[in-house]
Amino acid sequence: MKISTYFLAFLCPIILLSSCKKDADETATDTKSSFTLEFEHQVNGAALNLNTTTYKNAKGEDFKINVFKYYMSNVKLSKVDGTTYLVPESYFLIDESKPVSKLITVSDIPTGDYTKIEYTIGVDYARNFAGAQTGALDPINGMFWTWNSGYIFVKLEGTSPQSTAANQALTFHIGGVLDPNNTIRTYSTEINSANPLRIRTDSKPDMHFIVNAAALFTGITDVSFATLNFTMGGANSVLVANNYAKGLFRLDHIHN
Repeated sequence: MKISTYFLAFLCPIILLSSCKKDADETATDTKSSFTLEFEHQVNGAALNLNTTTYKNAKGEDFKINVFKYYMSNVKLSKVDGTTYLVPESYFLIDESKPVSKLITVSDIPTGDYTKIEYTIGVDYARNFAGAQTGALDPINGMFWTWNSGYIFVKLEGTSPQSTAANQALTFHIGGVLDPNNTIRTYSTEINSANPLRIRTDSKPDMHFIVNAAALFTGITDVSFATLNFTMGGANSVLVANNYAKGLFRLDHIHN
């Protein structure tokens, strides 16, 4: 059966208008949806395995990792037109020993196309002095010093034959918000505008990040475990924070 060209000419604009209306509905300012943040932990390209696998730092020194966890908070998304959305109460604790923590659902995000993401590595100044809190910020998580010292932003513990500490231990507890030892750092990355983070009512995109634990020990200053194997705040924590600010996170891909 032949379809007349007149009928097609009448039908096509209807289809086009319907498609445009659907997309407009999905990205209207009063509609919201969600997306996921996925964190894959590695050590210089190799999978992170707690307690078992031996890795090398930039100095060629062997080490194992027993604990690796960190805060990411204050998630902010930006559109190509420069408008931004700060996700309220976005405090997340990612822990290698708890696989469920490495896949985070972020809800109630205004629909639209986002071309940049930014977040704090750690916990912002105000929350560090707000006392003991709940959820991800609960002291029970082992990431809180005291009410007047605040949160541990990044915690890595392990061992190395080169460590001069007892039991060849490595203890890197990075935190502190007061100058000159402020270790709050920010990660941000542009998202390819050809494949932005598309928040829609009918789809839940996934952002997949590679997290390189070895970034604590290189980037600006190569760390030797023979001379630096313990830090809980202070100047050495600033040194480590400056390192991982350069290479802890990398956006690998987005599934829209």
